[in-house]
Amino acid sequence: MTFRSFRFLLPIVCVAASLAFPSCSGEKFKRAEGMIWNTEYHITYQSDKDLGDSIIAVLNSVDRSLNVFDSTSLVSRVNLADTIIIDSHFKTVYNGSRTANRVSKGAFDPTISPLITAWGFGKGHLPTADTLHIDEILKYTGITKTRLQGDTLIKRDPRINFNFSAIAKGYGCDAVAAMFKRNRVSNYLVEIGGEIAMAGISPSNEQWKVSIDRPILSDSISHDSQAVILITDAGLATSGNYRNFRQSGDSTYGHTISPATGRPVATDVISATVIAPTAMMADAFATACMAAGSEMAKKMITDQKYEALLILADSTVWYTPALKQFME
Repeated sequence: MTFRSFRFLLPIVCVAASLAFPSCSGEKFKRAEGMIWNTEYHITYQSDKDLGDSIIAVLNSVDRSLNVFDSTSLVSRVNLADTIIIDSHFKTVYNGSRTANRVSKGAFDPTISPLITAWGFGKGHLPTADTLHIDEILKYTGITKTRLQGDTLIKRDPRINFNFSAIAKGYGCDAVAAMFKRNRVSNYLVEIGGEIAMAGISPSNEQWKVSIDRPILSDSISHDSQAVILITDAGLATSGNYRNFRQSGDSTYGHTISPATGRPVATDVISATVIAPTAMMADAFATACMAAGSEMAKKMITDQKYEALLILADSTVWYTPALKQFME
């Protein structure tokens, strides 16, 4: 649903290499790398024990719950039912999604997967519906047409489908971070597909250093840094249209779909970076900023007391006043 674009200024090593780096405390920093949800993860943590198996176990647990591309996952079963018992992973991202949906006045909504497919941003990447069909699809989208009753999810229409792609990677980062905390690991950075959860200090004995990409309209991977941020004890995510777009004749339209209209958003926000207490909420609100446009995005971020950097279509950059303290 969204593309995340963080580039690390830290060296990355494969988990198979199991490289470790000494620190002043005596405990070594370890690094893990792998693939999950068709994207890479890079994790750095300080511990006297190897937690690689625990990292994989956490990610697999989240995968079994939230991977919409796995027909046996919980979310896939939810999408086929009108009432079903859910697990703690699903409940957490569902509640986070409801919050983001309410604050963004509907701009964030994880039930628009049929619209994403219809516009050619889903599996196969080919448009599957015309304008009249889009209006029909809108009748069975909307997270407000669902509710929780204890651990039971109830859908008003059984055709309602969930796709948590705009929040699940952030939640996966938080889930690994929670595992670290249970194991008394206080210094770590967890990155999955650009979503980040971090705490404590880096191997260089300072806050974690992250570079935010400058938007470049291209269907190939290229990087140019917009800003470098020194940050810790937070979640961070970026969303943008500049690497996921479609051509239709002479027109270019981005992949962020408006839940209200069912159509690609004509937004003045090219890229949105959000810093929040959790990677999950940073992930959700980065997407919401893209769909809502700059004026509403600024209000949302201010009301939530989050930090953000917005890159606008006229090449101007807006950021919250406190964000400047994070910039190198």
